Amino acid sequence: MKTIIVKGISKSYGELKAIENISFEVEKARIFGLIGPDGAGKTSIFRILTTLLLADEGEVRLLDFDVVKDYKKIRQIIGYMPGRFSLYQDLSVEENLNFFASVFGTSIQENYDLIKDIYKQIEPFKKRRAGALSGGMKQKLALSCALIHKPEILILDEPTTGVDAVSRKEFWEMLRHLKEKGITIMVSTPYMDEASLCDKVALIQKGKIMQIDTPDNIVNQFDKPLFSIRSDNNYALLKKLREFEHTNSAFPFGQYIHYTSKEGYSDMVKLKSFLDAEGIRNIEMQKINPNIEDCFMALMV
Repeated sequence: MKTIIVKGISKSYGELKAIENISFEVEKARIFGLIGPDGAGKTSIFRILTTLLLADEGEVRLLDFDVVKDYKKIRQIIGYMPGRFSLYQDLSVEENLNFFASVFGTSIQENYDLIKDIYKQIEPFKKRRAGALSGGMKQKLALSCALIHKPEILILDEPTTGVDAVSRKEFWEMLRHLKEKGITIMVSTPYMDEASLCDKVALIQKGKIMQIDTPDNIVNQFDKPLFSIRSDNNYALLKKLREFEHTNSAFPFGQYIHYTSKEGYSDMVKLKSFLDAEGIRNIEMQKINPNIEDCFMALMV
């Protein structure tokens, strides 16, 4: 069953084309990820899905409701967590949750079972003002408020940005449990490592979707041997790798450079000789398996 259907939506802000001809479908009780850097168009897509923004063209249906004609119904069946913390910072944890429950004509007690695994972690601080919470606790409160009316679809715009690694891991564990309860989840993130935690992902850049598939299928389609290379001067190494005539791609990844050549293994001996002749010393080189970020970068070459 398709919970979300997006067909050919586009949106411009003046001369800026934010998204162009975007289409995808999301099945029920799945986690679908929009993966891409800041400015790729993820937030514009989410605002259209949540009826906060009108597309210039195209069609969007959530549970067979049209986002334009049936916007009031859609607002009852979705939970939305925007990229910026948008709760009332002067209200306490408990007061925020009570407010959002009352907006949807429900109560904390009525739907406590859905949020209890999340809320119990911040319940000891329920009298604390939301503005005084840590990043991870704000995240849990915002998710609790988005869930308090028992939505069928949860839309989360970069929910883990600026949150520590432990809280990020906990948050994705919460999403997995929510999926098991039958909730369809759309999440955007600039963190490529989070893509593997989704059932399906769309890689997006400059308002266009470059590829949609499962994380495993995307990685399996990487079609060139990938090498991790470093030296005692990675800046000079990267410069020379990009000058080498057989180079297909060379991108810095932390302390290493991920490299592919046009011809594969046959170019690596030539590359080593080239780097030696250019004075690059203490070279470490090994073949590695690609990840989602390597695939994303390859699509941009």
